[in-house]
Amino acid sequence: MITIPGVDPNMIANNLEPFIPTHPGEVVKEEIAYRGVSQKKFAADMDVSYTLLNEVLNGKRSLNTELALLIEAALGLDAEPLLKMQARYNMITTKRNGKFMQKLNKVRKISAVL
Repeated sequence: MITIPGVDPNMIANNLEPFIPTHPGEVVKEEIAYRGVSQKKFAADMDVSYTLLNEVLNGKRSLNTELALLIEAALGLDAEPLLKMQARYNMITTKRNGKFMQKLNKVRKISAVL
């Protein structure tokens, strides 16, 4: 989190949380569409299943390191920012999961006693 003396940290653009987080699959999906490559051909070129690729591109499955590196090799998109985007997406969606947050708060109360 970025802090600037005298400025509310929630008012600094880099600290803002997006209303709808971006899944890295959306970025890759737009890139291959821009290049005019079909998902089936792209999956075949990388030797991964079409179903796996399609689920990542549609945000139904997380981007893993291996697929990110394959995408980097195929498209020239750096794998590391894509993986950081996935981690940020996971953090935001998990923090918005009410049931998990209840569990987390319960654990925090228990650990406060320790």
